[in-house]
Amino acid sequence: MAGELHPSWMKVVGDELTKPYMANLKGFLQQEKEAGHTVYPKNADIFNAFNKTPFDKVKVVILGQDPYHGEHQAHGLSFSVQRGIAVPRSLANIYKELKTDIPGFVIPNHGNLEKWAEQGVLLLNTSLTVRANQAGSHSKKGWEQFTDAVIRKISDECTGVVFILWGAHAQSKIALIDTQKHHILKSVHPSPLSVERGFWGSKPFSKTNEFLIKEGKEPIDWQV
Repeated sequence: MAGELHPSWMKVVGDELTKPYMANLKGFLQQEKEAGHTVYPKNADIFNAFNKTPFDKVKVVILGQDPYHGEHQAHGLSFSVQRGIAVPRSLANIYKELKTDIPGFVIPNHGNLEKWAEQGVLLLNTSLTVRANQAGSHSKKGWEQFTDAVIRKISDECTGVVFILWGAHAQSKIALIDTQKHHILKSVHPSPLSVERGFWGSKPFSKTNEFLIKEGKEPIDWQV
């Protein structure tokens, strides 16, 4: 496993990297490589979410499940794809909701969400790697233990963070969050399979900015 955690994250979750489950996870990823499987994202991007959004800058968490499993898509940020890659359907639906939610939002011709990350939106998947073309293939291999620790640390040491939880998997993490200190926004997932059941009109982006303003924080410029 390559790629390094930002120093701000090393202070709060660096000890997780030395625990037995992480050694087992590294062994599993090495086995995947030796078996000839392609793993996404590339090693240097595995911790991209943490390096784009330092711990002390976190204002919003958008929780995904695992990385996109198509070629050149995943780059370590949940829901985001690299420039030049077709916008995935879930992200296209996110953009549609943004257009109705945020006045003046223009749907972009790319799916790169780094601009959100740089403003304090932690784009966190619960699993940080995946085997090519096999969704969920690296779940329950250890990543969830690490990302659960991340969520707990944000809950414990930050205040007034907005957690955007789309779908049952993301909402299963509410138990890790102090709901007295933080704000929870939840709806169905923006996937085409569920989007009609309550994602449209849920207005998570304007609601997030309302919470941030109440907390005395800068709202997010959602235009990418």
